[in-house]
Amino acid sequence: MTERVIRAGVYGASGYAGLDLVELLARHPQVTLVFATSSTFVGEPVPGTDLRYIHPDDAVLAGVEVVFLALPHKASARVARQARDAGVRVLDLSADLRLKTAEDYQKWYGEAHPHPELLPVPYGLPELHREELRGADIIACPGCYPTTTLLGLYPLLRIQGLALEAPIIVDAKSGVSGAGRNPTDKTHFVEVYSNLTPYNTGRSHRHVGEMEQEIRRFIPLSEPLIFTPHLLPVDRGLMASIYVTLNYNITADKIHSLYNNVYGDEPLVTVLPAGKEATLRHVVRTNRCVISLTPVTYRYVHITSVTDNLRKGAAGQAVQCLNLMFDLPETLALL
Repeated sequence: MTERVIRAGVYGASGYAGLDLVELLARHPQVTLVFATSSTFVGEPVPGTDLRYIHPDDAVLAGVEVVFLALPHKASARVARQARDAGVRVLDLSADLRLKTAEDYQKWYGEAHPHPELLPVPYGLPELHREELRGADIIACPGCYPTTTLLGLYPLLRIQGLALEAPIIVDAKSGVSGAGRNPTDKTHFVEVYSNLTPYNTGRSHRHVGEMEQEIRRFIPLSEPLIFTPHLLPVDRGLMASIYVTLNYNITADKIHSLYNNVYGDEPLVTVLPAGKEATLRHVVRTNRCVISLTPVTYRYVHITSVTDNLRKGAAGQAVQCLNLMFDLPETLALL
């Protein structure tokens, strides 16, 4: 029997996440890439394909079954609305559809949601919400910081094993590609090289709302999430160092067993043996999350969660969601 071939388009295909997405889709045995858009590189070849970039306004939705939106916030919601009106499925890599309400979007992005009628949509973190993604018509793919942090926390969230009176502390560091392809004063080589810079400290990073929203699906969050991101002087990779206080549902000596039980059958999450530390080299240019665990006392645990911010943190996860959306093997084109 002939395998089904899914016709797909990618908006924002010349950005860093878009380039990785095109690379993954080009080797996907059941996807054919119909178009790839770019406002900057119109007419130039799309790497790894026979296509040339077209302007977003020239993309023909009638010719595809699904579109990936690797676009800035606000711009993405507009295209998502157009695609759904045309009966095309949507995988959105932007922040436009991740928050469940227009009020939360207003709070964290400081402006009205451009298409609140689209909300809420399934949150595309398969290890947490796999069944919601199967057959979905529209999926909001998480940000790289929330993906890495939530995967690091999930087994403890699942058993409600965290002390509610203590904050969750996340010290995170991302490669420069996480800031996007357009250069800024802060991402210029001479600013980044041999440097390590915190940014959007306190509770100003927009991903805080996304992370707290998902944490609250498992436990009441009485203390605010303490999250500090840093710009790491590497091209790609993301590390979240997570500090948690346990309640009396579990003690630190049981942590490895818990994580191995939860993630033992997950094809894209690896829990390292006790005494081994997760590093960026475990995950760069892969679609995996790797986690290491260090009990500090019987109540305190240090969790290290690492991903490639452009793969499991963006493009790879979007393809994982595509596979679930179309009832394909979940790791197709990812291993």
